Amino acid sequence: MTIRPARLHDMSECADIINAWIDATEWMPRVHPADEVNDYYCDIVFSKYEVFVADNDDTVAGMVALAPDNMVNALYVHENQRGRGVGKALLDHAKAKATGPVELWTFVANSGAQAFYQREGFAEVRRTDGENEEHLPDILYRWQRPDAGVHP
Repeated sequence: MTIRPARLHDMSECADIINAWIDATEWMPRVHPADEVNDYYCDIVFSKYEVFVADNDDTVAGMVALAPDNMVNALYVHENQRGRGVGKALLDHAKAKATGPVELWTFVANSGAQAFYQREGFAEVRRTDGENEEHLPDILYRWQRPDAGVHP
């Protein structure tokens, strides 16, 4: 597996991973049709964020999108690649690329993601009652480099 910058033609595979996750997640409402999700990732995410993919034999195993302000906009792993370190590799790459603390949102209902982010050193900053387009309660997490704020 290799982590590399995404190319435009990868974005449809990234959208397929996200759409499959939405469809397989009982508590996740489908807010946008699959084709709109695809268009959003091809037209908006690719141009606004640094997008990296985990490439496994020329197949996108997962993706992470990092905003200029170090906010992780998306981190998704293909269902048949989960539990193999793909998410950790993508998150570690985003941490290495970030210019400061990294923040991300996850839904309160996504207990697996919460456990993952906590294992990876993220701390809860705040919660909302669903101030997002899905209207689902969510949690803002932040990660800082262990040496942040330490001055010799």
